[in-house]
Amino acid sequence: MKIGSLCLKHITVLAPLAGITNLPFRRMVKEAGCGLVCSEMISANALSYGSKKTINMMQTHAAERPVSIQIFGADPDLMAHAADMAQAAGADIIDINFGCSVKKILKSGAGAALMKDAEKSRRILSAVRNRISIPLTVKIRSGWDPSGKDALLISQIARDCGVDAVTVHPRTATQGFSGKADWALIRQVKDTISLPVIGNGDIAVPEDARDMLAQTGCDAVMVGRAAMGNPWIFSQIHDLLATGRYEEVTMEERFCFMKKYAAASVEYIDEIHACRMMRSRLTWFVKGLPGSRRFRESITRIRSLDEAWGLIDDYAAFVKNDE
Repeated sequence: MKIGSLCLKHITVLAPLAGITNLPFRRMVKEAGCGLVCSEMISANALSYGSKKTINMMQTHAAERPVSIQIFGADPDLMAHAADMAQAAGADIIDINFGCSVKKILKSGAGAALMKDAEKSRRILSAVRNRISIPLTVKIRSGWDPSGKDALLISQIARDCGVDAVTVHPRTATQGFSGKADWALIRQVKDTISLPVIGNGDIAVPEDARDMLAQTGCDAVMVGRAAMGNPWIFSQIHDLLATGRYEEVTMEERFCFMKKYAAASVEYIDEIHACRMMRSRLTWFVKGLPGSRRFRESITRIRSLDEAWGLIDDYAAFVKNDE
């Protein structure tokens, strides 16, 4: 699959997830087989203020490439400046968020609010396209009612402004993540614009990705929340599409991933803050396993990487003995 001049080896994309898809997580997901990873959404306003925390969110690493950096905002000039900064930081793709439905984002006129304002959307997309030389994508929702008319209009504006691909999450702005994604809208967008379309929404297992591709004709699939506990879903999707089958991850692979993720987080942040983060994140990978409640309770007190690794090893031994 090609997005502008960029050729992806695989047709799987990691969704931008606020507070989740930082550099360590992206690197681990890339290692687990993802075709394209995406940053957390980054505020153009915060970049314009010189926020060090926000600037650090744009840090990239060669091991995760290709990587998309997603920005959000409502001012065309600030968005163009933010895109320029992201390109300089190592982004292979700039993605613009037209889908966030968090109230404070909507109040600022950004995210899904832009799907109500076609003219501002056009100005933002044109400003960013004219500033950067790398591929540009946009992530949209259905819009503000179930008809999907907003999505069809914005996708056509995106095409006319030189956007290279459109990601469609077919839920309305008022739905959030509730209800069922209307995959039929992905098909409508695909039939309307001559651009690559990435389908997003309700991909929980590899079979869902296969079904979305078949039902919508989309060019790639984006996985979000399902990757938090099963980053191997990306390689499983590739295997299913190629051979009709896939393997479940082994316990050894699962626990090895947990240790490497913790270590990568310590390297990226610092040991104190990374361990606080790992107290909740390591629990993603043990859901449904025997004795997982005991592990979840023990991990809430970790203060060092050595302690985290020790608890993971202890739990791995417990699970092995339980088999």
